[in-house]
Amino acid sequence: MEGYHSPQVDVAVRLNTNESPTPPPEAWRKALADEVADIEWHRYPDRAATELRTRIGALHGVGPEQVFVANGSNEVLQTLSLTYGGAGRCVAVFEPTYALHSHIARLTGTGVAIGERAEDFSLDMDEVRRVLSEAAPAITYLCSPNNPTGMVETEATVREVLDLAPGLVVVDEAYGQFAPWSALELVDDDTPLVVTRTYSKTWSMAAARLGYLVGPAWVVTELEKVVLPYHLDSVKQAAGRLALDFQADMEARVAELVEERGRLETALRDLPCDVWPSGANFVLFRPRTVDGAEVWQQLLDRSVLVRNCSSWPRLEGCLRVTLGTRAEDDTFLAGLTAILT
Repeated sequence: MEGYHSPQVDVAVRLNTNESPTPPPEAWRKALADEVADIEWHRYPDRAATELRTRIGALHGVGPEQVFVANGSNEVLQTLSLTYGGAGRCVAVFEPTYALHSHIARLTGTGVAIGERAEDFSLDMDEVRRVLSEAAPAITYLCSPNNPTGMVETEATVREVLDLAPGLVVVDEAYGQFAPWSALELVDDDTPLVVTRTYSKTWSMAAARLGYLVGPAWVVTELEKVVLPYHLDSVKQAAGRLALDFQADMEARVAELVEERGRLETALRDLPCDVWPSGANFVLFRPRTVDGAEVWQQLLDRSVLVRNCSSWPRLEGCLRVTLGTRAEDDTFLAGLTAILT
């Protein structure tokens, strides 16, 4: 097997890993520093992360028993596969989509049933019916907004998949705050649906590695049987809890990035590129006049790093650019314009 890799090189403009281009508020940094100073380092952290789960639950209108937190949303996905996957079981994914849904499943000995998206990368419901009826997956993954395409699944689509899926439906909303709607609206204690979120993107906390899911209490109970004890350290719990005091700052950053996304998409469409509509903090595009790999290299030569998606399923020649600051995006666009024209 090969691990999951995202090339990191020293560049002036880094737009390849879908991070926030701006840091959290300085007031949050100071509040966290004050709290860290009071940590009893010789004691284990709160194993249940009670305060953090309570605050996240309040944010989404559910109780702490419906929230599971872990080291990044990837550990949430791993715990789901450890709990519901394993030998003789499989997960369903629909390509192109987030590579770690399949990768983590295979690491846990879980099979992967792969369906293909439609020509425009939307979810093909006939293909969904085929995969779910043939494979009977324990977990069906939807990624919305989808990574790397940026496309958002509609409420009607998610409801239809819920009706068809024989097991748990997981909607990965790592970029959910950038989208016009959220599957969190459909979560209740009777529906086999969980929604995963991360602090890495909209909360500007990629360095913290903190993620969570919201779902039925009975799912959270099963996950707690599997996850390692004391898996979430005291600093991380404090960081996540204190961040929620700055929700207005987060929403302002999201609004600015959504506006910047529109500007970037418009500029890309004025160039010889195929551009997919995005509900996330990145845009997928395919240059038409120069090979995507060559464009990637020439941008790198200009000290601009974007994600080369050419080796991903059905994404030959495609590149993905993360939304940066206006100045960073202008540097990217100037370089891309010079390359393509």
